[in-house]
Amino acid sequence: METNDLKMSTKYDPKLVEEGRYDWWTNGKFFEAKDDLNKEPYTIVIPPPNVTGKLHLGHAWDTTLQDILTRMKRMQGYDVLWLPGMDHAGIATQAKVEGKLREEGKSRYDLGREKFLEESWKWKEEYAEFIRKQWAKLGLGLDYSRERFTLDEGLSEAVKKVFVTLYKKGLIYRGEYIINWDPATKTAISDIEVIYNYIQGAFYHMNYPLADGSGSIEIATTRPETMLGDTAVAVHPEDDRYKHLIGKTVILPITGREIPIVGDDYVDMEFGSGAVKITPAHDPNDFEIGNRHNLPRILVMNEDGTMNQNAGKYEGLDRFECRKQIVKDLQELGVLFKIEDHLHSVGHSERSDAIVEPYLSTQWFVKMGPLAKTAIELQSTEDKVTFVPERFENNYLRWMENIHDWCISRQLWWGHRIPAWYHKQTGEIYVDVTPPQDIENWEQDNDVLDTWFSSALWPFSTMGWPNEEAADFKRYYPTNALVTGYDILTFWVSRMIFQGLEFTGKRPFKDVLIHGLVRDDQNRKMSKSLGNGVDPMDVIDQYGADALRYFLSTGSSPGQDLRFSMEKVESVWNFANKIWNASRFALMNMDGLTFEEIDLSGEKSVADKWILTRLNETIESVTKLADKYEFGEVGRALYNFIWDDFCDWYIEMAKLPLYSENEAAKKTTRSILAYVLDNTMRLLHPFMPFITEEIWQNLPHEGDSITVASWPQVNQDLHDEQAANEMKLLVEIIRSVRNIRSEVNTPLSKKIKMVIKAKDETVLQTLNSNKAYIERFCNPEELVIDVELQAPEKAMTAVVTGAEIFLPLEGLINIDEELARLQKELDKWTQEVERVQKKLSNEKFVSKAPEKVVEEERAKEKDYLEKQAVVRARIAELKGE
Repeated sequence: METNDLKMSTKYDPKLVEEGRYDWWTNGKFFEAKDDLNKEPYTIVIPPPNVTGKLHLGHAWDTTLQDILTRMKRMQGYDVLWLPGMDHAGIATQAKVEGKLREEGKSRYDLGREKFLEESWKWKEEYAEFIRKQWAKLGLGLDYSRERFTLDEGLSEAVKKVFVTLYKKGLIYRGEYIINWDPATKTAISDIEVIYNYIQGAFYHMNYPLADGSGSIEIATTRPETMLGDTAVAVHPEDDRYKHLIGKTVILPITGREIPIVGDDYVDMEFGSGAVKITPAHDPNDFEIGNRHNLPRILVMNEDGTMNQNAGKYEGLDRFECRKQIVKDLQELGVLFKIEDHLHSVGHSERSDAIVEPYLSTQWFVKMGPLAKTAIELQSTEDKVTFVPERFENNYLRWMENIHDWCISRQLWWGHRIPAWYHKQTGEIYVDVTPPQDIENWEQDNDVLDTWFSSALWPFSTMGWPNEEAADFKRYYPTNALVTGYDILTFWVSRMIFQGLEFTGKRPFKDVLIHGLVRDDQNRKMSKSLGNGVDPMDVIDQYGADALRYFLSTGSSPGQDLRFSMEKVESVWNFANKIWNASRFALMNMDGLTFEEIDLSGEKSVADKWILTRLNETIESVTKLADKYEFGEVGRALYNFIWDDFCDWYIEMAKLPLYSENEAAKKTTRSILAYVLDNTMRLLHPFMPFITEEIWQNLPHEGDSITVASWPQVNQDLHDEQAANEMKLLVEIIRSVRNIRSEVNTPLSKKIKMVIKAKDETVLQTLNSNKAYIERFCNPEELVIDVELQAPEKAMTAVVTGAEIFLPLEGLINIDEELARLQKELDKWTQEVERVQKKLSNEKFVSKAPEKVVEEERAKEKDYLEKQAVVRARIAELKGE
């Protein structure tokens, strides 16, 4: 490659770098799973985003982590499938479509079911296209040839098969239960779609008169409107205050109905008056008490939260309006004698924010006991699902151990319609994957299934199941990893596990990598109400996808929340810019080097040997850390290697041979630059795919794309620990001299005298053979290096491992200031000595830590003690002691 062939612009512009690259990748089919039987499969299914809107920062974070894993595994030689898809998101999507219709002055009932579903499909297509464009902008390596949707034909078959199988096994049943009812969307919602908020309410204290006229019994409620559906008063059977009343009756105020007093262990004698009103149709605990005492269930509300015909004169009133009216009427009757302020936790619908009403309804349920038992037992086997971080396994198990039956029916039109039909004459129920033959005599259930019912099947329904011979199902299931936020651990992860076990006999994924939520820079949750949301596409427009991806993936540790900071994204852009400029410099000095001409066998300088050793160490640590999902640590390792070692040190040192007349040294340096840059771009590629592909395409390389280039390997032949230590000494010397120059305002351009006292002959030899670096980066007027030499008077001093540096800066040095500076340095080394000795005196650390780690600490102790002694001696010398 000739210098003038360099296609890299002089300035790093992410827009130019990213433009057209994604189409080039997808047209090249680099992301498609190849079904290559010579390779081990590696599979991730994307957590399907809802087709309700555009992707947010949480999606960007989640999908970037998956992209890192799949890009890395593809480079490591796996046959990778990263399967994309989207979720129909029943309630959420229907609410959006109905909102759009309302703006047009229509309702879904005006359109009818079929037309409404047509509108919903149009919405899906529009927003699916938005989502695909955002995936492209983020650079996600998805296999679009296998894209799925939770309502597509194949997944619908899987859903029907699962429903019918569970029904025939007795694990799905239809029953009348108290469910969470959202009066705004007029549908049942599951326990985990209920958000509890504290609101200011009241306790209303009332006296229910005994029917025999012998007195009254006090009860208290926060929902007086439900008293119209009371069918009993309950007391504890051992409560001496009320034992004699069990079996008697009270007159229910306003309605005049006579209801019994029952004894039940559920009642807490210590709470309130020790007597509670029982409304089996409007409270889950009352429902259970009602079942135990054969009490009738009187529903007093409609689905929209208004009062029904059983509410008598309050019929048609909104439930909260009814509350006001009934309180007023009870006060006038003299029944309500006290209203007490009460701050209490009230369930709100996650979807509509309406206060949830416990409501008696006939719904479809999954019997969770047997399914949860199997999932819990799996965690004590070798085939368990591994949670990262591990602590989330306890959250998962705790939820599974306390699980309730799952209400799966929803009163919606958009979704998987329940495959159950009712005979028009006999009321008989028919459940099967296909409708009854005499369909004219049957009516299908109007309800659809909970969105989570279909997304629980996502890892295997997307692979062609229920056809167990489907090629993708046989090859790519079970999947390797699931990446998701902790907020849907119970909603989704747990359900995928028990459905996967039930229908495939296998865990659906090996690992679950849990991340947190994205918060703003003040650590607040991002929300519309706070107006602190950030559109990832706006960030990409400003700083590029690579900067956003690197920040998101390296900005926190597994399981932790991430604080979004535009300043930090900008600092990543600076990092990318540094990489661009360093790569451009290297490429401009390649002098037409081809991939075949790269030759690392020539004579190498200490800097050459060091950078190759540091590359080996970086390859090893990045690979190990990434396999443990420690992407924050990977980011630190890459940043330190690229910015500090490669850009700040090696490239500067490489200028010496590149600008010399030594052709052999030039050739070796070019080869090392090409080799190190190539491997560095591969390591960085999963995090920053666009800039790394651009640079790699300009480098001498083999292969079509970095996406399918092999992952870097440690090359032990290029590992030189001695050279690494020698380079460490040179860097310490150069840094120390620069720091001293800075302290006394002596610029690098001004030549100074420099004296280095080597600890021994080995150090002396190292310094003499690398004198060119010291002269280049310290700019000495005169350089003296020896083992035996007298420290000059009035000199600034620095202590490094193996040597002392003296800079005689006559007229620039103040002895008192130099003593103060040296005292600070002595304090620093004294602290380091104390820290390391405390560690080494800890028996647990010495006995349990790996031998290599203990040896490293002992080497540090020796080094720090030497430095401490040298600084102490220099202080004594300056003081004339």
